[in-house]
Amino acid sequence: MMKLIALYKQPENKKAFDEHYFGTHGPITASIPGLQKMTVTKMSGSPMGGEAPYYLMCEMVYESNDAFKKAMKTDEAKASGKDVMSFAGDLVTLMVGEEVHE
Repeated sequence: MMKLIALYKQPENKKAFDEHYFGTHGPITASIPGLQKMTVTKMSGSPMGGEAPYYLMCEMVYESNDAFKKAMKTDEAKASGKDVMSFAGDLVTLMVGEEVHE
């Protein structure tokens, strides 16, 4: 399985971030063809104490690298990318990885 992981730093206005993320961005992203599972996690703190450096993590799972590549070429994926840059371009870090089982 391939994962696209989005890590969002702490936004200045959490209410506005949540409204856009859950009301607009999340539904756009969830509509990407080939997306098998999307899990959103809000960080509640740091194990060292205090506020976590990241506010939110989204894990998007695809069946394979080929399925991921195909999905990223769709209009829905392009709309998701355009949207994330419009409201969180300075907050988001995107990573792609393959899930492994040892």
